[in-house]
Amino acid sequence: MTVLNFLNSIFITPTAVILKQFIKKHWQEGEEGFEHPVVSSDEKVAIRGLLLPLLDDPHRKICTAIGMAVASIAHYDWPEDWPDLLPSLMKCITDQTNMNAVHGALRCFALVSADLDDNMVPKLVPVLFPCLHTIVSSPQIYEKPLRMKALSIVYACTSMLGAMSGVYKTETSAMMSPMIQSWINQFSSILEHPVQSEDPDDWSIRMEVIKCLNQFLQNFPSLMESQFGVFMGPLWQTFVSSLGVYTRSSIEGIEDPYDGRYDSDGAEQSLESFIIQLFEFLLTILGSPKFVKVVGNTVKELVYYTIAFMQTTEQQVNAWSVDANQYVADEDDNTYSCRASGALLLEEVISSCGTQGIHAIIDSAKTRFRESQQEKASGASSWWRMREATLFALASVSEQLLEAEAPEITKVSLGDTLEQILSEDMSTGVNEYPFLYARIFSSIAKFSSMVSQGLIEHFLYAAIKALGMDMPPPVKVGACRALSQLLPDTNKEILRPHFLDIFSSLTDLLKHASDETMHLVLETLQEAVKAGPDLVVSIEPVLSPIILNMWASNVADPFVSIDALEVLEAIKNAPSCIHPVVSRVLPYIGPILNNPQQQPEGLVAASLDLVTMLLKSAPTDIVKAVYEVSFDPVVRTVLQSDDHSEMQNATQCLAALISVGKEELLAWGGDTAFAMRSLLDVASRLLDPDLESSGALFVGSYILQLILHLPSQMAQHIRDLVAALLRRMQSCKLSGLRSSLLVIFARLVHMSAPHAEQFIEMLVSIPAEGHPNSFVYLMVEWTKLQGEIQGAYQIKVTTTALALLLSTKHAELGKLNVQGYLIQSTAGITTRSKAKTAPDQWTMMPLPAKILALLADALIEIQEQVLVGGDEDSDWEEVQEADVETDEALILSSCAIPRGRPSHDYLDAMAKAFDEDQDDGDDDDLLSGADPLNEINLVNYLVDFLKKFSHSEGAIFSHLLQSLTKSQHDAIQMVLKQ
Repeated sequence: MTVLNFLNSIFITPTAVILKQFIKKHWQEGEEGFEHPVVSSDEKVAIRGLLLPLLDDPHRKICTAIGMAVASIAHYDWPEDWPDLLPSLMKCITDQTNMNAVHGALRCFALVSADLDDNMVPKLVPVLFPCLHTIVSSPQIYEKPLRMKALSIVYACTSMLGAMSGVYKTETSAMMSPMIQSWINQFSSILEHPVQSEDPDDWSIRMEVIKCLNQFLQNFPSLMESQFGVFMGPLWQTFVSSLGVYTRSSIEGIEDPYDGRYDSDGAEQSLESFIIQLFEFLLTILGSPKFVKVVGNTVKELVYYTIAFMQTTEQQVNAWSVDANQYVADEDDNTYSCRASGALLLEEVISSCGTQGIHAIIDSAKTRFRESQQEKASGASSWWRMREATLFALASVSEQLLEAEAPEITKVSLGDTLEQILSEDMSTGVNEYPFLYARIFSSIAKFSSMVSQGLIEHFLYAAIKALGMDMPPPVKVGACRALSQLLPDTNKEILRPHFLDIFSSLTDLLKHASDETMHLVLETLQEAVKAGPDLVVSIEPVLSPIILNMWASNVADPFVSIDALEVLEAIKNAPSCIHPVVSRVLPYIGPILNNPQQQPEGLVAASLDLVTMLLKSAPTDIVKAVYEVSFDPVVRTVLQSDDHSEMQNATQCLAALISVGKEELLAWGGDTAFAMRSLLDVASRLLDPDLESSGALFVGSYILQLILHLPSQMAQHIRDLVAALLRRMQSCKLSGLRSSLLVIFARLVHMSAPHAEQFIEMLVSIPAEGHPNSFVYLMVEWTKLQGEIQGAYQIKVTTTALALLLSTKHAELGKLNVQGYLIQSTAGITTRSKAKTAPDQWTMMPLPAKILALLADALIEIQEQVLVGGDEDSDWEEVQEADVETDEALILSSCAIPRGRPSHDYLDAMAKAFDEDQDDGDDDDLLSGADPLNEINLVNYLVDFLKKFSHSEGAIFSHLLQSLTKSQHDAIQMVLKQ
C-alpha cells in the first residue's frame, strides 16, 4: 500500500486521530523521531490537497485531528512549500454558510498560531485579525465557542508580537495601532454585562478576552494608555458581578460551579479558572507603574472584593474535613486556586502601592471583620468564612506588613485589629468551626510581634492542649503551625511544665500522620527539641527509636526522611545526647552498609546520609566510633556501587570523615598505608572519565578534604591528581561538577603560592586532548565557567586564585586568547532553525584581560547587592525618555553610589552584601570551614590586589583596562579611588 492509499483509508475512518503521529514520523527526514519511509514530494502535494477540504467535517474529533495534521505539516512546509494554506483557511473562516468549515479553520489556525515565528506573524496578522474581529463582534451569527476560538488565536498572535517588540518595536506598534481601538471596544462590550451564573460559555469567552487584554497591556502599554479608561469600567463590572456568582456556586455550593467540565475542544470551563485569570490581569495592571496610578483610587475596593474571593469553598471544606493531608498540601503549596491568586494580588498591592496599599488592606480587613460580626449576630451559619478569609488575607502578606516602612500609627492599627479579631474568636467553638480555629493558630504565629504577650501565651497553651485532645484534624494542623513558629522565641521557663506533654502529643500524632501532615509534625517536633534541649536527654530513649524507625520506614520519601534526620540531628545536638544517639544508630546502620544488596531501595543511600549527620560537630571518640563501623563499607560503596545516590552520599560521608578525622584517621584502622590507598582508590574511581557524571557529583568536596587535611600524603600525587582532574573535566557535562573541579584547581593554585608560576608550568607540561596543553584547556574552560560558580567559599577561592595567576605575569598568560564578550544579534527572535544555523558568537580577548574582566565582574555583582534601594523597571514596561532620566536620578539618589572616593563603610557594605547573598544554607560549612581561605574578605582582597597590581604594573594594567567594558572599568576605578 502506498502512503497516499494509507492516508485515504485513514480519512474515511475514525482513526484520523493517528494522522498527526504519522506526519511526525514520516514527513521530514532528520527530525527527531523520524522513521522510514519518508513521504515523497508528490505524495505531500496530494496529501495537502486532501486535508484542507476535510476541515469542515461535522465530527469535531475528526475535524480536530485534521487540524492537528494541517498544523503539523505547516510546521515543515508553510509558507514556502504550501503558499495556498493561508488563502484556503481564510476562505473557510469567511464562509458564513458553512459553520463547520469556520470551526475547522479556526481550530487549525489556533494550532498553527502556537508555532509561529517573527517571519510569519507580520504576514498573518494584518490579514487575519479583521476576519477574527468580524467573528468576535457578530454574536448573532457565530456561537460563543467559535468566538472564543477566534479570541484564542488573537491571544497567540499577540503573544508572538510581544516577543518581537523587543527588536521590532516600531513595526509591531505600527501594525497594531490601527486595530487596538476596535478590539478594545469589542472586549468592553463583552465584559460590560453582569456575569451569568448559568452560562459557562459566558465565563469562557470573558476569560479569553481577559487573556487578550493582558497581552495587549503587557506588549503595547503605550498604545493601551489611551484605551485604559475604555475597558476598566467593563472589567470592574465583570470582577464585581463574578463575586456573586462565585459565592453562590463555589463558596456556598448552592449553584453548579461547572467544575471539571470542558468544551468541545477540551478547554476547561470552570468558574475558578475564570476568576484566577481575572486576578492575573489585575496583577499585570498593578505591576505597571504607568497603570497602577490610574487604579490607585480604587485599591481599597479591589482589596475588599479580593478578600471575599479568598473564602473557603464548599468543595474545600468537604475535602479538608476528611483529609487533613490535603488541607496541609493545599495550604503549603499555594495550589492553583482563587485563594492563592488573591494572596498574590494582595502582595502586589503592597509592593506597588506602598503605604496606600497597606492602609487598603487594613481598612478592608476591618470592614470584612465587622461584616462577619453582623452575620454572626444574625445567626448566619457561614459567618466564619469571611472571618477566616480576613485572617488568611492578612497572614498571606504578613512578611510585607511586618517589614514595611509604614508609619507607627499604621502598625498600631494593624495590631489593634488583629487583637480584636483574635480575642473575639478565643471563645469560638473549636469543633464547630475547625477551619477558623486552625487559621487563628497560624495567624497568631505569623503576627506574634504585633499582639500582646498574654494573647500569645493563651494560644500557645491552647495549641498544646489541642494536640493532646480529640480535636478535628485541621485544628491539630493549626496547633502544629503555631507551635513550630512560636516555640523558638517563647520563654522556656513558661513552657517547661508542658514540654513532656508536647513531646507525648507530637509522637502520638506521628503514629497517625501521613505525607504532608507527617512533615508538619516532624517540623514541630524539631522545634520542640531545640526549644527544650536540657529536657531532651530524659526522653531521648523513647524519642530516638521512634524517629529512627520513622526515618527507616520512609527512606523512599526524601522529604519525610530528611525531616526525620533533622529531628535526630536536633536530638543529637542536645546536651548529653550525642553518645546515646550514636550508640543507638551505629548498630542499626552497620548491617545495612555491610549488606547493601539485601536492603530496600534507598536505604543504603539514606544510611550514608545519617552517618554524615553523626559526624557534624562530633568529638573525636564519636568520629572514631563512626569510622570503625562505616569506613570500609563506605569505601566499598564508592568502588563497587552503580547507584548514583549511594555513590554521592558515600562520597560526602568520606569527605566528612576526612574533614573531622584528619590525619589521625589513617591510623585508626591499624594500617596507615592501606587506609591511604583506599582513599586514593576512591578518588581514582570518581575521577574515571568513563564514570557517569552524576555518580561523581561530589568528588570536588572529597578531593578538597584530601588536599587540605592530608597534604603531606597527597603531595607526591599532585601531578597525577591534576591529570585525572583534567580528564574528568573533559568528559563531564554537568556544570555543577565542572565548577566543583575548578574549585580544586583554584585551591591548588593557592597551595602553590607564592610560586604559582610553578603550577602553571606543571599544567603546561601535562597533555590535554584537543589542546596544546592542560594550561590552555583549563584557562579556556575556567574563564567560561567562572560566572556560574556559586557559594561564598567557592567564589572566594576561584576569584582570588585568578588574581594569583594574573600576578605571576607568566609568559603563558600572554600567549592565550579566550572567550570574551557575546556578540549581540539584531536578527530578531531566535527560532529553532536560527539557533541551528547561527549559534551564539563571542569575541576573543587575551587571557590577562579576561581575568581582569572577571575580577571586575565580581566587584560589579557585589556592588549590585548593595544597591537594594534602586527601582527596577518591569520586564515589559515601555518608559518615555523623560521617565528614564527621572528614574536614573532616583536610583542614584537612593543608592548613594560613591561618585568620588568610596568610603570604608561602603566597602564594608559590599563585603556584608556578598556574605549575605552567598549564604548557602547547606552542609558545605563542614567541608570548607577548616580552610583558612574561607575567612578571606573578598572585597578587601580584590581592592588590595588591584591597588598593588596597578601600582607595580602600571603600563600593563592600563593596557588591560582598555579591553574592559565601561561598567567593568568603572567598577575597578571606583575601588582604586578608596
